[in-house]
Amino acid sequence: MKKLIVFLVIFGFVLEAMAQNQIKINKSQLFKDVQTLSSDEYEGRQVGTEGSKKAQAFLLGRFKEVGLKPINNSYEQKFSPKSGINATNLYGMIEGKVKDKYIVLTAHYDHLGKKDNDVYNGADDNASGVAALLSYADYFNRNKPNYSIIFLFVDAEEIGLKGADFFVKNSPVDKASILLNINCDMISRNENKVLYACGTFHYPLLKNLFTLEMRKYPFTLRFGHDQVGKNEDWTYSSDHGPFHKAKIPFIYFGVEDHADYHQTTDTFDKVDKIFYEGVSNFILDFLLHVDKNWEKSYK
Repeated sequence: MKKLIVFLVIFGFVLEAMAQNQIKINKSQLFKDVQTLSSDEYEGRQVGTEGSKKAQAFLLGRFKEVGLKPINNSYEQKFSPKSGINATNLYGMIEGKVKDKYIVLTAHYDHLGKKDNDVYNGADDNASGVAALLSYADYFNRNKPNYSIIFLFVDAEEIGLKGADFFVKNSPVDKASILLNINCDMISRNENKVLYACGTFHYPLLKNLFTLEMRKYPFTLRFGHDQVGKNEDWTYSSDHGPFHKAKIPFIYFGVEDHADYHQTTDTFDKVDKIFYEGVSNFILDFLLHVDKNWEKSYK
């Protein structure tokens, strides 16, 4: 009888662990993080402002909750994008089984700040990408990846990709060891339910990694916005740009501009929760596929 009881207790723990691992994204926390970062309290998160400092404090608190570890004993990378302006990239890492090869995930946390009494909350741009990265950190803290993953929350994107450029030029790891950059910027809404994956024109072999069955996701995935000379070339439109300049392959996930882009109306209530949850789950599934299949697919 004692052996049976011990077995049942152990079996119960195993089932509980399996159930926890099957929960990929905590959607209530995902939405909460977007709502928090895009609230008036954070004053639009403009680089160098008190609102930005509040956002940094919030993110550093979330780092500890989701299990991100410092890189070279620090979570912060300070720089000055312009004279008189102090900026801070924030980063943390989940160490993989292959410790010295890295996938870098990026999302910028800065936005446009305040003008007079109007707050540019930036829910889609880009609290949405930031919250998604936090949810991925939480998942990989519970499920060790094959490659080490750097979670980079970029500052000063809105004034010319300054944070990403500084990171690439002052990388805390050997740039040759960075396999791929996956950038998430504006992923929470699109009236046509379309998400773009930008970058495969420059790195055609990356298309080998897009083998997920899309019917289970509530949106359409399209490739494009990455051909030089074509209308709306997004190659240098967000934080993936400096990685591309450094010849590091990238995939940028984002939506086309909407009526609230860079307006005071880019607020949490406009987030399409079904679309956003679906996109966030898809990007995580894509990341898992990349982490598992990079060696045999990117050749």
